[in-house]
Parts: sequence; C-alpha cells; structure tokens
Amino acid sequence: MTAVTAKPLDQYPWFIRLLFWKQKRTYGKVLEPGLLWGRSPWVFAAESLLYGALNRRSSPLSPALRSLVTVRVSQINHCAFCVDINSATLLKSGAAMEKVEALSGWRDSPLFTEEERTALDYAEAMTISGAGVTETLHARLRRHWDEDAIVELTGLIAFQNLSSKFNAALAVPAQGFCVIKPAA
Repeated sequence: MTAVTAKPLDQYPWFIRLLFWKQKRTYGKVLEPGLLWGRSPWVFAAESLLYGALNRRSSPLSPALRSLVTVRVSQINHCAFCVDINSATLLKSGAAMEKVEALSGWRDSPLFTEEERTALDYAEAMTISGAGVTETLHARLRRHWDEDAIVELTGLIAFQNLSSKFNAALAVPAQGFCVIKPAA
C-alpha cells in the first residue's frame, strides 16, 4: 500500500486522464506512480514529457542500455515498482532473464559488455552518495559515446533517480510486470 492514496480517476484533470489512457494502452493498466504524480497535475505533465524525451526512438542510447541503467538505479534506490517495470522493459529489449537477475552483481558477472559496464559504473557513481564521478570515468564514457550521448545518459540517470526515489519514498509496490528470483 502506498503512503499516499490515489484519487478516484474522475477527480483528475482531463489532461491527466489522457496520460492514464496512454498508460493503460501501453501497460494494460494505469500505473500506481501516475496516480500519485497526478495529484500534482502540472508536475506530472512535465515529468511525463521528460520521460518521453528520454525514451524516444531516436535516442543515441540503445533501448537495452537505457533499460539496464534504469533497473540498476532502481535497485540502488530500493524502488520495487521501478525494478519491476524497468526489468520487464529490459526483457522486451532482448536481454536474457539471466542478465536481469545478474544485474545487482554485474561487476562479478561476465554477462555485461564493456560499454554496459561503463554505463553502470556511471549510474552508480551518480546515484550513490559519495561515490563521485571521476575524470577517469569521464574518459571511459568518451570512449563509448560522444558528448550528446553522454548528456543524454546523464539525464536518464538523473531522471531515474527522481522517479525511483519518488516511488520508494511513497512505498509504491511492484505491479507484477516482471518476476525476478532473489539474488543468491
């Protein structure tokens, strides 16, 4: 149960109900976080636009890499909903369940490419307080991406931190998109 309750659907403004319609069409149901963000309609509209910009087809980052990073940030921030939905998206992008299940221990797994390891290092450096982003890490990023893509990756990680911290703070539960075995 979330820390803040959702309102009845007919109490949200019309433009927010349009976003709910899109969620239902995309995911088969209205998402719990949307119901909560919808309590602040203009903030939710802005958050939705930012998500759409980061998740566009023409992004310089592949869908699989974007999903991989969002799952890892969600794990760090203990967002059950985000791990659930982003893991399902990662699977849809072609990743194997074995890779999804190995993500929390990615440093010890041979399943991740050098590009993925660099992005995951960056996600952790941005997300974990005190970890910091070093010049060495910036140099590694430049080996894989141009500056536009690095800005996009940075924005994606920052957005996922916003989203997963919001959901974790309000105790948004998983909605059953992806069942993952607990790590050994």
